[in-house]
Amino acid sequence: MLTQWAKPSGRMPAPVKGARYFAARRRALSKLFEGDVLIIPTGHEKVRANDTHYPFRPGSDFYYLTGNLEPDCVLVMVPADKGRGHDCVLFVEPNPGRQETTFFTDRVKGELWVGPRLGILQSQARFGLPCLPLAELPAFVRKRLDGPKTCRIIAQMDEAIDAMAKASPRHSAKDDAALAEALGQMRLYKDAHELRALKVACDSTRRGFEDVIERLHVAQSEREVEGVFNLRARMEGNAVGYNTIAASGEHACVLHWSQNHGALKRQDLLLLDAGVEGHELYTADVTRTLPISGRFSPAQREVYELVLEAQKAAFARVAPGEDFLAPHRAAMVVLARGLVRLGVLEDAEEALRPDKQFYKRYTLHGVSHMLGLDVHDCAQARNEVYRFGALKPGMVLTVEPGLYFQKDDLTVPKRLRGIGVRIEDDLVVTRTGHRILSDLPREADAVEAWMAKIWADRCVKQPKPRGRTSRRR
Repeated sequence: MLTQWAKPSGRMPAPVKGARYFAARRRALSKLFEGDVLIIPTGHEKVRANDTHYPFRPGSDFYYLTGNLEPDCVLVMVPADKGRGHDCVLFVEPNPGRQETTFFTDRVKGELWVGPRLGILQSQARFGLPCLPLAELPAFVRKRLDGPKTCRIIAQMDEAIDAMAKASPRHSAKDDAALAEALGQMRLYKDAHELRALKVACDSTRRGFEDVIERLHVAQSEREVEGVFNLRARMEGNAVGYNTIAASGEHACVLHWSQNHGALKRQDLLLLDAGVEGHELYTADVTRTLPISGRFSPAQREVYELVLEAQKAAFARVAPGEDFLAPHRAAMVVLARGLVRLGVLEDAEEALRPDKQFYKRYTLHGVSHMLGLDVHDCAQARNEVYRFGALKPGMVLTVEPGLYFQKDDLTVPKRLRGIGVRIEDDLVVTRTGHRILSDLPREADAVEAWMAKIWADRCVKQPKPRGRTSRRR
């Protein structure tokens, strides 16, 4: 097994796409923690069952600073010997090629089992960083932690790193939290490279929604919808950015419905909340509520148009200087007043009082969250700059009002029970306002026309009913 293999080509990989942006982020982080040792691991593959693993997805902070997709790697930033700033070293798995038996005996990392790794020299060329073997990491870190240097890590990503840091008298959980917080706040502002990646993910997501609409012509189950969308995510990206929500009928009233085992019924709505995670790991997060028949019923349209009105009001408050919660407050005013028109609430102004908030029974969630490498991005950022902060150019957020009328809610008129509607889009804050990244139809008439056009263009012949024939009546 160790002989008669062709010599490796010796060609080096091209630099990672956006390499200058990754380097700029490392420099920005360095300025925040002069004199400290920073350790950012990517994490490991996780066992799914016995000896099989989940597909690996890099730690978001590690990827944000390196662009590296491989498991087990660690970025270490140590104070420079001369001058200010940090020297960065990337620790990676070596690739011995076919010179060691591990390439065919190691089920977890052997090349014939799982494919080749980049290796040391190739990683240096790819990521523009000095690279060392992972086996040298403990000694490297111990040497750099001698003396008064504070050690900060992204914790709970790598047990060995956690243990190494805890052994240092200059390490504390408080310092780790400050590092995570700083990275969360850096990630609030998307650079040009990130915005391009997000737009790619949004465009791919639209195609996934159109695939689903085409399939709705004959689809029988929510799981079918999930599979169709997830196929687009794997064809054009890394995966889905989160578990696809394909919620039909009353399931749409469950916010994070992901069982997706329900049957599709022609008279119901399908709430599809789904996003493609692109090859660069930035994810879209889009929701459309679609009439399975292609046409909204009067009651469904009434609810849909109220939610759309609320989304438009929220859009108007997405601009520099507005506080993060301004879109939410604007949407809640519209929804509360609309709930009075629907016969659900009696007095909108009373319902909107901070000590009442009666509308929450039907709206359930906030209207916005940040979006980026994580679907709920920047979670470690301070509340003062995120939830209670002002919107600034470069921030990317969702706007997703919804109304959810549970099937057994006796406070709701009978005609509305079991209807759930959410409309969600992804916006970037610009210097003059905002730009919508998710280009999908939103108006009720436009949604119906969109569905009709896809069925006319892609479904040449009306298919014969299959299975439950009552669905086509």
